Amino acid sequence: MDSSKRLASTFTLLLVAILCASLLHAEDRRIDPTFLYRDTSTAAEKPSDITTATCHYKPLFGKGDSGVVVGVARYGEVVIDPKGACATVQYPEEDQVYVVLNGSGSAKYGEEDVPLKTEDYLYIPSTIPHTLSNTSAVPVLVVIMGFKTKGFEKTQPPAHTLKTNIEDVPTALVNGHPDSTRYRLLMGDVDSKRDRIAAGRVLTSLFLMEIAPGGTNFPHHHEREEEIYLVLQGHGTMVAGGGMDGIAGRHPAKAGDAYFFRLNATVGYYSAPDVKSRILCVRSWYPGMVQKGMEH
Repeated sequence: MDSSKRLASTFTLLLVAILCASLLHAEDRRIDPTFLYRDTSTAAEKPSDITTATCHYKPLFGKGDSGVVVGVARYGEVVIDPKGACATVQYPEEDQVYVVLNGSGSAKYGEEDVPLKTEDYLYIPSTIPHTLSNTSAVPVLVVIMGFKTKGFEKTQPPAHTLKTNIEDVPTALVNGHPDSTRYRLLMGDVDSKRDRIAAGRVLTSLFLMEIAPGGTNFPHHHEREEEIYLVLQGHGTMVAGGGMDGIAGRHPAKAGDAYFFRLNATVGYYSAPDVKSRILCVRSWYPGMVQKGMEH
């Protein structure tokens, strides 16, 4: 083989080696997902700062679970055994919301004992020590949501406990969404004029969607907020993520399914033709995307 052929052969082998190395590197590279999915019925219980022998926590998003969650400190389900109690916690830079899905018990809010029953929800500002206990003979199921308040304007805790029941909040239509979906506007930020409780600093909207059989809230996205959907009742199709062609990903959804959506991810839901669906939803600011007091 003459020198020119040897040079060409060597050059070809070098190009092949570079291409193979780049392909291997590309395969090793991990891309953050635009949404996360969890099945609460199969999620694993893990130790946490509230865990006791009678208080069992399942992390779904945020602390205790890997993922791409940024502004949400934690989101999970806690089960409290009959006559049991969780450990007392206090977070200097985390607001929390409790939503009781089933059972009755009480929350210790500072020095105050707050009775809780199914579908009660309670706002707990940072710095307030708090815990949950079960005063009944059956397990209590509570969703715990935490939101990172670092960098947000500090506010005084409310003078009274902010608690109400989901059924006490009337349903309403929301502009831009079809009338097949009714909303119970449970909680908004401190400047909210439409929500039953106006308290959030990082939380922008806690609401319940009641979607008629075959109905939808229309797929959409939020440019500055993270969002979580938890299907409480019914089944249908969850819209999550999408591509450059504008076609959104669709996934079968059932009660107990939870989805976390990054900002700008496509999000939406279609209820099956034969069933009404109820979905608990929460949106919160993505850190650094908003200056409090400049946008509502």
